[in-house]
Amino acid sequence: MTRALRLLYASGTMNTTHGVLLVVDDDETNREILAHRLERKGYKAVVAESGGQALALIAQQQFDLVLLDIMMPGLSGLEVLQALRQKHVLTDLPVIMATAKDQSADVVQALQLGANDYVTKPFDFPVVLARVQTQLSLKRAVEQIGYLREEIQNEYNFEEIVGTSRSIREVLDKVKRVASTDSTVLILGETGTGKELIARAIHDSSERRAQPLVKVNCGAISAGLVESELFGHERGAFTGAQERRIGRFELADGGTIFLDEVGELPLATQVKLLRVLQEQEFERVGSSYAQRVDVRVIAASNRNLLDAVKGKSFREDLYYRLDVFPIRLPALRERQEDIPLLVQHFLKKFGKRLGKTLEETAPGALARLMAYSWPGNIRELQNVIERAAVLASGSTVVFDDSLGLPEDPAAQAVSAGTLEEAERAHILRVLKQVNWTIEGPGGAASILDLPPSTLRSRMHKLGIKRS
Repeated sequence: MTRALRLLYASGTMNTTHGVLLVVDDDETNREILAHRLERKGYKAVVAESGGQALALIAQQQFDLVLLDIMMPGLSGLEVLQALRQKHVLTDLPVIMATAKDQSADVVQALQLGANDYVTKPFDFPVVLARVQTQLSLKRAVEQIGYLREEIQNEYNFEEIVGTSRSIREVLDKVKRVASTDSTVLILGETGTGKELIARAIHDSSERRAQPLVKVNCGAISAGLVESELFGHERGAFTGAQERRIGRFELADGGTIFLDEVGELPLATQVKLLRVLQEQEFERVGSSYAQRVDVRVIAASNRNLLDAVKGKSFREDLYYRLDVFPIRLPALRERQEDIPLLVQHFLKKFGKRLGKTLEETAPGALARLMAYSWPGNIRELQNVIERAAVLASGSTVVFDDSLGLPEDPAAQAVSAGTLEEAERAHILRVLKQVNWTIEGPGGAASILDLPPSTLRSRMHKLGIKRS
């Protein structure tokens, strides 16, 4: 019995932060060295010298991930993989295949049979470690979906806001704190991050929830009509004004008005908006009588309004009237751990709409979606999921090139297949995650478990530079 097997049986059930891994290889040197190095990184490693022994161990013990050699006497790695995927309880067990560099046909077959990823021999340990960490992160994210979503809904009751990451929890905490007040809120974030959804959550959790939430996209209204849209007009106020029109502020009386893309308002209209915020009154276009309203204002912008103030395109006094309680929404690339939960949410949503049962994504799909940087944020992800749902012919949703999902540099490196590119992709992802901070407790070197000097050396060798 090997050292790793003795460790397993001596300890009984193993609970570890990093995870319990099964290393399957008929080459004793390969499996023992790999197991030893993985244990030095904090994992519990169990080894098996054959496919039959691997299946026997999996039947007795729960593993978090399997590293499986393809070429073995007796049961091959592909046969073991097929046996695992045929058992319903093992379909979610991550499996990384090990193969020689020139055996691309084996890799294709392994991925078709349900392998999550692959590494090539001879092993480059940093690459093996990177791929193990990626698969375990994906597995844990999926496992936490049910519990964490229920916890979020119980705590905040914001059913349409999907996510369990620290950044989205902080946003929800701010929503909870500000909702019961009448304070003006300024929601900042890139296009597609869900600003309208946050505005709805604030309104629905406020004392005004029985009154209307009136939404205005300030960037979609022409400059000549924006005042009439916001404040209304009297009959004959301008050419084409055949009758009196009630504006959005008047419609929102007693409730909330959501001014999306407020930075697009013309300067003349900004003056009148400032008056509403200060005096709670306005005049319809063509009228000399002031209308009083009781309206809570929530504004949003994907622009840096302070830059707009410096550029004289946005009034400084209006900015500070709006910026009473700012809420910044994280970009999707800043909350990648939420992607599996968002995917599940959209699959359920579009499956119901299309009359389909969409239960899961194809092997490797989540890894691809998490590797992409999502410049269009949640809206872009939603569009991709909807296209995939429309094209799905069964319960498994496939994400291929027909969906028009671009490959960013990190995603290309993961799919290219070479060891050096895989290592480069992983280092890039970590650097982006920590905003290119190398040193310190939360820096990339600490996450990668490398001395900062070594990481800088690897970055130089791999041509990694901050753009």
